[in-house]
Amino acid sequence: MPRTRELAGAHLEFWRERHLCSVTTLRRDGSPHAVPMGCVVDAESSLAWAITSRTSQKVTNLRDGGDPRVAVCQVDGRRWSTIEGTAEVLEDEESVAEAVRRYAERYRQPRENPDRVALRITITKVTGNV
Repeated sequence: MPRTRELAGAHLEFWRERHLCSVTTLRRDGSPHAVPMGCVVDAESSLAWAITSRTSQKVTNLRDGGDPRVAVCQVDGRRWSTIEGTAEVLEDEESVAEAVRRYAERYRQPRENPDRVALRITITKVTGNV
């Protein structure tokens, strides 16, 4: 049975390993939209960061009064963890640069994308089996 966790110890280390995640946002009709994405957690501030294009469906789902709830899950064999929270789409240069910096530390330097935005997720719940 999955249990609520804190992002600490082995659980935090799992989120520092290089794994792609799936992110789920909600369309206006409430149906889920799940796609692969890189995501980086900042346990000290209970935030997660991601980068994406401003034209992506997940950004559309989060904007214009859409439901801000998201779930981000990563899996490695029998180990898994899901963070839940609320996401904000940030377009200012400083926030996008911060998200790119964090992404590059966990994954690699991303390609240039003039339509890039940052997603900042306020983490409200963590579940998993690590």
